[in-house]
Order: sequence, then structure tokens, then C-alpha cells
Amino acid sequence: MPDLETWRARLGGAVALLPVTFTLAQARTLGVANHVVYALRDAGLIEPLARGLYHRTDSERADLGLVAIARKASRATLCLTTALVRHDLSDAIPAAPDVAVPRGDRAPAVDAPVHWHRFHPATFDIGRAPTTVDSMTVIGLYSAERSIVDAFRTAGIEGPDLAYEALRRWVRRPGRQPSGLLAMAANWPRTLPTIRKAMEVLL
Repeated sequence: MPDLETWRARLGGAVALLPVTFTLAQARTLGVANHVVYALRDAGLIEPLARGLYHRTDSERADLGLVAIARKASRATLCLTTALVRHDLSDAIPAAPDVAVPRGDRAPAVDAPVHWHRFHPATFDIGRAPTTVDSMTVIGLYSAERSIVDAFRTAGIEGPDLAYEALRRWVRRPGRQPSGLLAMAANWPRTLPTIRKAMEVLL
């Protein structure tokens, strides 16, 4: 039986083999057996993010909830209040991140709190682009214009204040292009008249 220092050295060597975020299957591929992964967890050298998903505790700081979501759902996309906050169009502090997946896709089980939304597959990728969570992980993020449109689309559920405040901030920005926002809104014909009328009042 190795002494404590030898065991810690072995664990440290095992950690060095692993990427920042990894699954049990990836660890095995790199030569780190399951029981070693569990020992690393018990020693506090890695932490679980979701079932079978781990993160090194010596790595850069990151939103581990978003890391888990992005790793478990490849098409996960920050939307609504969470996206508007990222675009500085809202001061709201959501209790959990708003994350969209295509309607019909299964929302994965993660340990972190998350508010899942199901968006229509035909329009899901409109205005979507990747954003960095950590050095090895990206997640989708809807553009400012798409996020405003979504806020108006879901005003019956989320409430109208979020949408109107976001639009008020957006129209005050230098370089904003009302035609671009209207073009975005045209992908949802039932929402377009509401946004056009609101813009006429604000501009």
C-alpha cells in the first residue's frame, strides 16, 4: 500500500492526463480507470457536473452549470432573459439560466438549475451563434435582435415588461438597425406587427 504522499502524487499524475471537462468514457480512453476517477473526486481534485461528467478543480474559473448544459445538450442555446442580460438589454437576474433546445429534443439531466425552453426546430438556428463557456466548451447564444423577438413572442408567458425594456435599450444604441430587427421579426409573422408598432412609438 503506497504512503499518502505517493498516493497524492499518483492522483496528481492522473489529473494531468485529463482535459478540463471529461466523461468517464474519455477518462478510460486516456488510461484513467473508473476507480481512479472516483478517487480524484473524493480527493477534491475533480468535481461532478452531471451523471458521468466531471471538471478539474485546478482549471480556469467558469460557469460550471453552463459547462454541464453545453456538454450534455450540443444544441443548447442561451435565450430570453439570460441572453438579453448578456447583450446588456436587461438588468434582470434570472434564478436559473434560460436555455432553449429544439422542440422534440430531450432536455438532459444536469445538477445545475436551468429553465428549459422548447423552440420550433424550423426557426431554432435563426440568430444563433456560439459563445465561449471555458477554453474547451461553447454554448449557443441568440443575438440581441433574436432575443428581443423571442421576448415579444413569449410575452404572454414571460410578461411584456422584459420585451419592452429590451427594445427601449436597443433603440437607443448607436448603430442599431431597425430594418434588421424587423427582418428578424419577419420570421415570426404574428409577432412582427407588435414589434413594428412598438418601434414606431420609440423611434
